[in-house]
Amino acid sequence: MVRPEQTTAVIGAGPAGLAAARALTEVGGRPLVLERSDKVGGLSRTEEYKGFRFDVGGHRFYTRSDEIWNIWRDVIGGDFLKVRRLSRIYYNGSFFQYPLRPLGTLRRLGPLESARVIASYAATRMRRHPQPENFEQWTIRRFGRRLYEIFFKTYTEKVWGIPCHTIAADWADLRIGDLSLGKALRNALLGPTGIKTLIEEFHYPVLGPGMAWERMRTGIEAGGGQVLLDAEVIDLERDGLRIRRLGYRSHAKLHVIDCDRVITSMPLADLILRMRPAPPSDVVAAARKLKYRAFIMVGLIVDRPDMFPDNWIYVHSPDVRVGRIQNFRNWSPALVPDANRSSIGMEYFCDEGDAMWNRADVELIEIARRELAALGLIRGARVVDGVVVRETAAYPLYNRGYEREVKVIRDFVDQLENLQTIGRNGMHRYNNQDHSMLSGILAVRNLAGEAHDLWSVNPDAREPESSEPAATERTTAVR
Repeated sequence: MVRPEQTTAVIGAGPAGLAAARALTEVGGRPLVLERSDKVGGLSRTEEYKGFRFDVGGHRFYTRSDEIWNIWRDVIGGDFLKVRRLSRIYYNGSFFQYPLRPLGTLRRLGPLESARVIASYAATRMRRHPQPENFEQWTIRRFGRRLYEIFFKTYTEKVWGIPCHTIAADWADLRIGDLSLGKALRNALLGPTGIKTLIEEFHYPVLGPGMAWERMRTGIEAGGGQVLLDAEVIDLERDGLRIRRLGYRSHAKLHVIDCDRVITSMPLADLILRMRPAPPSDVVAAARKLKYRAFIMVGLIVDRPDMFPDNWIYVHSPDVRVGRIQNFRNWSPALVPDANRSSIGMEYFCDEGDAMWNRADVELIEIARRELAALGLIRGARVVDGVVVRETAAYPLYNRGYEREVKVIRDFVDQLENLQTIGRNGMHRYNNQDHSMLSGILAVRNLAGEAHDLWSVNPDAREPESSEPAATERTTAVR
């Protein structure tokens, strides 16, 4: 049971933390939300620069969960746009429809390369394969080596910064699912054969996802909760199997609060390493082995309104560092305040503290400008301004063996009587924002005596009941 006089601390004001806090206020709780950054929304926030709004990471709003859809509809209301979806892959100087359309892809590759792809796939199917142990083996088994080398290897290694053979096979299973080249070809030739349909349009807040999270924050505060920004949790004081106090830093000052319950979406490794007294040595060792990928978005303002038709482009060329390019006008014209200009998001994946991360903003803007030109996307236009956004621990890394470390940590965390871990980083799971929100909601129900396994939350498990278009897409791309 949730009692108003109890202090429930929610660590993190991303989709998971805000959904948890909102659910708490609905049952009479008064949560205290602690967010380390100066904005709500986490990786799904919207940054603003001189009136231009930049969606950090790119976030389509779709879900198979009626509960999550109803929250979005309630919060965003008439400011929910329907946007026509177009995304392509840039490879070898050409653009390919994404997700891949097998027949169109083979036509664009040309007869010789297409023959290699088909022959490679046929050779793969003729051989017996052991259970795949990594992403490379898994993908070759499903698509053949040649298609893997063209459309999977380069981009995946850009995103994760490690060779594909060192990425866990369950990453591919999570993001690609049961799709294979054979099934895709049968689907193209014979019609739908059980593969989930791919969305042709999606919903999107008119001023970007930050609009949704800011409105959720307003609702939480109106319901008696409190959301503190620039409040980074640096210490969790443990008394046996209960968290008793939290220490957080806000505007260079240290604060300590007593708490009855904690719901956390902070990175799982940080959660363990900031506990006092420290958890058992094997748990600490496991936390130190968990890895995260950082993210840089370089926002470019260009003096042309019609750059290219895509929402975003995946860049598979190894000749440039950029991994994905967003055209924000094609998400919502309201993100771009000047009708004669465009705002472009150049996305780079790196490790916190590496050479790319440490480059000065002016260097990153120049790199992004040169690469946009090298890809032939400027077409005589001129970059007139730019801004850099950095995000630490953006993506939990699925390096081989990560699941063993997560299990060691989970076995310990599950013993803590008043702690619930939620969200992408809170469980070191590559959740989408609807998964994350649902984990936050179910965490609150657990506090009230229910027993939901938050580690297996999956709103894609059933077909939607509402009449609104709700779909899911399994891909190798970062959302």
